[in-house]
Parts: sequence; C-alpha cells; structure tokens
Amino acid sequence: MTRDEFLKRMRRDLAGLPADRIEDVLSDYTAHFDAAAEDGRSETEVAEALGDPGRLARELRLEAGIKNWEEVRSPSNAWTAVIALLGLGAIDILILLPILASVVGVMFGIFVAMIGLFIGGGGVLIIGPFQGFPGGGAAAILTGLGMMAASVAGTALLTIVTIGLVNALMWFGRLHYRVVKPAIDAQA
Repeated sequence: MTRDEFLKRMRRDLAGLPADRIEDVLSDYTAHFDAAAEDGRSETEVAEALGDPGRLARELRLEAGIKNWEEVRSPSNAWTAVIALLGLGAIDILILLPILASVVGVMFGIFVAMIGLFIGGGGVLIIGPFQGFPGGGAAAILTGLGMMAASVAGTALLTIVTIGLVNALMWFGRLHYRVVKPAIDAQA
C-alpha cells in the first residue's frame, strides 16, 4: 500500500469525526511517512508497519468517543462510544453483543417497570382516596407517594448502573486495543 492509498483510506474511515481532528491525524501520519522516507524506508514498509488504516481509524473513533463520554456524560455520547467499541472487530461483537443485548434488555425491562410503578402510584394517589382504599384516604395518598418515590429511586439506581456499564465498556475498549491487540499481533 502506498502513502496516498493509506492516507485516503484513513480519511475515508475517519469520516464523521470533526474536520480538524481528521486533519491532525492525517498530518501526524504524513509526518511519519516523511520521517521514514528520510531514513530510506519505502512507503510500503511504513504502511505495513503502521498496520491496517481501517483498524487505526476505528481505534481513533473509539478514543474520540471515550473522550466525549468522559467530558459530557450524555446518552448520545454513550451511544457513540459504545458503537465505536463494537466497531473494533467482529470477534468482539460475537463475544460482547449477546452479553450486552441481554443486559440492555433487562435494564430496559426494569425501566419500563419503573414507569409502570410511577403511573400506578399516581393512580393510587389520585383515585385511592375516593374508591375506598384499605386503610382510608391517608393510606392511599401515602401508598401512592411511596410507589412513585420507589419508581424514582429505582430509575436513579438504573441510571447509575447504566453509567457504570458504559464506563466498563470504555475500559474494555481501551484494554482491547492497547493491551490485547498488540499482544496478539506480537505473537503472529
């Protein structure tokens, strides 16, 4: 692979990142090719030593996603980082996706249950005092408020668990391409 092919593929695979970030990355790799040319190395040797530009681009996307997640913890940044993590490789997807799908499914089910509990608590709070709730109107009001408070607390705990899950996935992503992948490449 030549220098131009490497840089074109890197640019294509980095599409979607901010333009200034793409230009910084490409200028770094251009400088790397220039320094290697001064040392008498061919473009093909340098491209082989650098590795697959697609993989490098996926790793840079993951790093950008992790950085965005660490700066602003929002659902969109979490989603972007998780998608970047899943883009690292097919083997990772085969291992992570079933686990991740199960955990996300359970968490979604708990979230729906919390919404139902909140709505049910509101119904008890509003209708209970007038429908002969066991224990009277005060018990209905307190029961409704208790159900709604339990729902809010459960949703808050679910949010903490979700943030922990995203942080664990980001840790796995960093571990994957900084430790595991280089060790595998060294054995090959």
